[in-house]
Amino acid sequence: MPIQVLPADIAAKIAAGEVIERPASVVKELIENAIDAGARTIRLEVEAGGKRLVKITDDGRGIAANEVPLAFARHATSKLSTIEDLFQVKTLGFRGEALASIAAVSRLTFITRPEQQVAGTLIRLEGGAQQTLAPTGAPVGTGVTVENLFFNVPARLKFLKADATETGHIHRVVSHYAMAFPEIGFSLRSNGRQIFQTDGSGKLYDVLVTLWNLDTAKQLVPVSGRTESGLTVDGFAGNPGLHRGRRDQIIFFVNRRWIQDRALGQAVAQAYHTFLPVGRNPVAVLNIQLDPAEVDVNVHPTKAEVKFKDPRAVFAAVQRPVRQAVLQESPLVRPAQPWATGPSPQAARFGLDMQRPLPTETAFERQETPAADDQRMPPMRVVGQIQQMYVIAEGPDGLYLVDQHAAHERILYEQMMARQAQAAVAGQRLLSPALLELSPAQAALLEAEQDTLRAVGFEIEPFGGRSYRLLALPRILGHTDPVAAFLGVLEEMLEGAVPLARQTHEKIAVIVCKRAAVKGGQTLSQEEMKELIYSLEKCRNPRTCPHGRPTMLHMSAYQLAREFGRH
Repeated sequence: MPIQVLPADIAAKIAAGEVIERPASVVKELIENAIDAGARTIRLEVEAGGKRLVKITDDGRGIAANEVPLAFARHATSKLSTIEDLFQVKTLGFRGEALASIAAVSRLTFITRPEQQVAGTLIRLEGGAQQTLAPTGAPVGTGVTVENLFFNVPARLKFLKADATETGHIHRVVSHYAMAFPEIGFSLRSNGRQIFQTDGSGKLYDVLVTLWNLDTAKQLVPVSGRTESGLTVDGFAGNPGLHRGRRDQIIFFVNRRWIQDRALGQAVAQAYHTFLPVGRNPVAVLNIQLDPAEVDVNVHPTKAEVKFKDPRAVFAAVQRPVRQAVLQESPLVRPAQPWATGPSPQAARFGLDMQRPLPTETAFERQETPAADDQRMPPMRVVGQIQQMYVIAEGPDGLYLVDQHAAHERILYEQMMARQAQAAVAGQRLLSPALLELSPAQAALLEAEQDTLRAVGFEIEPFGGRSYRLLALPRILGHTDPVAAFLGVLEEMLEGAVPLARQTHEKIAVIVCKRAAVKGGQTLSQEEMKELIYSLEKCRNPRTCPHGRPTMLHMSAYQLAREFGRH
């Protein structure tokens, strides 16, 4: 094929694909425009996860009538005029691509009015082509309605996720900007239902109470630091008792721009060294304020990543005040010694359950389904346990080291899926209902997935607003704190931490089984270890847990003999 210049509409769609990945990308760009326009109130409505509708209205400065068509030209911006301005960016937007990119892949209506104009201006575009331009009545500010996103790029549309998933991405974007700009009142509605609303009080703590609930906010401690160069770090970090399975609640803003930076995440993680259980991550919301000339924001199409002129200095500037806040919150906690054999001081301090008995009645119900031929395990003899984590067993051809948590996850998962196939998953009713106060994200997820949660044994009913009553939970979670178990399941669902499961009910089953399974650090009796190995032998896929991790390591008799010099 000879070299040729692409038609303008194809080039526009390609360019839009770099900026607009999903409905949440539309929301991000439009919110940034509203903030740059000085808005004090930003209201957002979405339908069908933003695929059918994204509508955002603000009370910012608006755009003059004669500039409205130009706003939809590619690389048209009021925020840069010289190349030097690119290295001193003080606004969230600056490339002049957002409106053109959104309009290229949607049906867009734009109404705006600056304070000095009597009437507003309305413009409609379809696939980037202008359809209407006329004066209209409008309040001061701007309203943007984006309908049928990707209607003219069906290949992109089919790669979007379920409505609940896309709504979750939108919630994440709006909530992050509400944290970065607590002086702005944000509201988000989805399919006619209010998800959350902040009051624009100017206090980050008030926003965190709204987004995360009061109990979580009470576990946050203020963080404040300043370097000799004038760089400041402010925000909140969780006390050592507040931690998560993933790092998505370590949130950074640079000059109030929401960014993602692995190195800064590591700085916060290191600040909690020796204070958190293995595999858990802290919670933090931090704004780094520094000279715009010290950071390059023009390194990523969506402006999600930045490049610091002195990354080591920024790393230290973040780590130091967070560590100080953690130490002040936990003055009596001593770091665990690497040779300690029992529960560490912080394990006792933060309630790590190191010796909980292994559930026996439902956890190891004998299952006679034969294993697949390529997964079949030989009968094994239990030898013992090491580090309260691994069961040592002997087989016909050598030694097996079994991860007790991964193995138990596999056993519980296959039992639960077998019961689901027979519509026989049993729930255990609570003696008295437990009251739950959910965050907006948790409530939205519960609303979308309530039927699937019920199918695995949870029973929940509304109790007004974002309050719910937990009436029952899966029987295999009967030995756990019901509220903590249910909220933990919701947390992992929001984090999307089960990439290998294909269906939502599989994901929930994996999460439930992970929480119910015996943990590393628990001492098992000889009988419990025997029952664990026996049940694992009966599984169809005994060699991996539902997440895909191995349940065991095998060292053959030949390998053992070779290591001891017998071959």
